[in-house]
Amino acid sequence: MIVGIVGTVEHKEPTVVHINTHGVIHEVHISINTSNQITDRQVRLFVTQVIREDAHLLFGFMDKNEQKMFDTVLKINGIGPKVALAICSTFTPGTFARVVAAKDVAMLKRVPGIGPKAASRILVELADFIVDGHDEEGSHSGAVGEAVMALESLGFKKEAIQKVLTGLNGDTSVLVKEGLRRLQRL
Repeated sequence: MIVGIVGTVEHKEPTVVHINTHGVIHEVHISINTSNQITDRQVRLFVTQVIREDAHLLFGFMDKNEQKMFDTVLKINGIGPKVALAICSTFTPGTFARVVAAKDVAMLKRVPGIGPKAASRILVELADFIVDGHDEEGSHSGAVGEAVMALESLGFKKEAIQKVLTGLNGDTSVLVKEGLRRLQRL
């Protein structure tokens, strides 16, 4: 199983990159977000390998959270690699987590290849999608995830918790304290 690839970019298109690794050139499918991040000739990508009867495909990501998003969406029945990659091209992991948390079918339907039924199925199956590491606002989502679980254990609704934690930064204890303060006002 291939989990990563390091090499020299030989050819780049918006959704495909050819990477030379010691004389072997690999075709790696990438999202638009990853394509925009590839600026040097030397590249290091996290890879998900999809093996089908007719093909062995590599999907590369600069961001581990984007790979996690791709892998998670790919597990949903009826969602293939092309649609999963389209989701990665349309949303950053942090934005996708917020779309799922808000159950925003309209935003999800903007992805090419996703209609109302598929959007609803994705939102139902990914109700607990949480991103690790840093999202684009700079808040630590691992701490946010822990704060969400702590506040849920105190009996607060997940939607209310996510609403009050939006835009907050800090470690878990800071987020829980500020979340409790804000939840008391609701």
